[in-house]
Amino acid sequence: MIVSDLIESGTEWIGMIQREWRSTKIKGSCYVIPSNVDKKTEDNEQPVKLCNYVDVYYNDFIKQDINFMEATANENEVIKFQLEESDVIITKDSEDPFDIAVPAIVKDKIENLLCGYHLAILRNYKNRLYGAFIFWCFKDLSIASQFHREATGITRWAISRRHIKNGILPLPPLPEQKLISAYLDRTTATIDKAVAVKRKQLENLEELKKSIIYKAVTKGLDDSVEMKDSGIEWIGKIPKGWKVKRIKDNFKLQSGENLTSEQIQNEGSFPVLGGNGLRGYFPEYNNDGEYLLIGRQGALCGNINYISGKFWATEHAIVCYPIRRYAIRWLEALLIIMNLNQYSNAAAQPGISVDTIKRLYIPVPGYKEQLNIAAYLDQKTSEIDTVLEKITLQIEKLEEYKKSLIHECVTGKRRITEADVQEAVYA
Repeated sequence: MIVSDLIESGTEWIGMIQREWRSTKIKGSCYVIPSNVDKKTEDNEQPVKLCNYVDVYYNDFIKQDINFMEATANENEVIKFQLEESDVIITKDSEDPFDIAVPAIVKDKIENLLCGYHLAILRNYKNRLYGAFIFWCFKDLSIASQFHREATGITRWAISRRHIKNGILPLPPLPEQKLISAYLDRTTATIDKAVAVKRKQLENLEELKKSIIYKAVTKGLDDSVEMKDSGIEWIGKIPKGWKVKRIKDNFKLQSGENLTSEQIQNEGSFPVLGGNGLRGYFPEYNNDGEYLLIGRQGALCGNINYISGKFWATEHAIVCYPIRRYAIRWLEALLIIMNLNQYSNAAAQPGISVDTIKRLYIPVPGYKEQLNIAAYLDQKTSEIDTVLEKITLQIEKLEEYKKSLIHECVTGKRRITEADVQEAVYA
């Protein structure tokens, strides 16, 4: 890395740049071509492939092996919106303003591939901005944020062609753009590979955690005990001394009481628990003790939350009140492994009824064994959770390093040489 003088770029979100760099408006270096090709089929149109929002959002690099949307287009649209190799495409409208200006670069020449209607093409003009460098500029949050701020809308956000054209990018000499792009291609690929390995570790640990919980709550802790058929298909055999009961024979299930969003406060005396956990606070409570709450509505209905003390349960939460003495942490593990979400309805607003849960059968060991299972799982899952937290932190640090590396390179804070690019090959 070469250290050289930095000067003010004159653009707040770019900051300092190299002395021989400058800031430029996109319209002076790129063609900006917002697409209006949609999925509609009309007469005299020909079959085409569309690169759409999903392709861009989930794929940095548009290549032959991506599954594109099938559509039709007229002759003028085919000519105007045909994607070329090294084109950069960005999202120009979305339900979230922070999903505006998400980039992808076309890596391959793909016949009959058009830019879809949620996107705009940025194409090199007079060989001033290298396609891959444009892509990496839009991957920098400080540069992309200028487009987030310009986005307008209510339920859907969008930026106009004018806003894109007036966006500002750093402009190093073309040979340096190519060096920066090659360096970032290689170094970020190494980072992404490391992140993928760690995400796989998380996945494996989560599976291990589930298997430990499943075995403990369905088979117990003593592998030598005699087993019997439970009569429950997903469980199979259980220890001979265990019983099989319906949930309603062991627990009273009752939904909480409604509070309006205006009544729920950011701070207060008692937590308010809904279907997905903490919603805020309220000066009164309707429960006092140690309970489990089951989410009743929404995509996450059936999820389990443990709570103790004084709290307010809303109508979106089902409170489990034990009829007899039970180890609450044992029940928590059992209900989690039962995946109650599978019993939700398929309506636009998913939900799970109290009656449905009441009728489910569960394996029930004696109280002392419940306590032993709960203590065992607390130890084992805590050990796994500690490792999960460490790996998650490692992933966050890698992602933060990647963000800072992109920013430093595309704004000239880190000077890239041919030697840096060559060394990155072996990273």
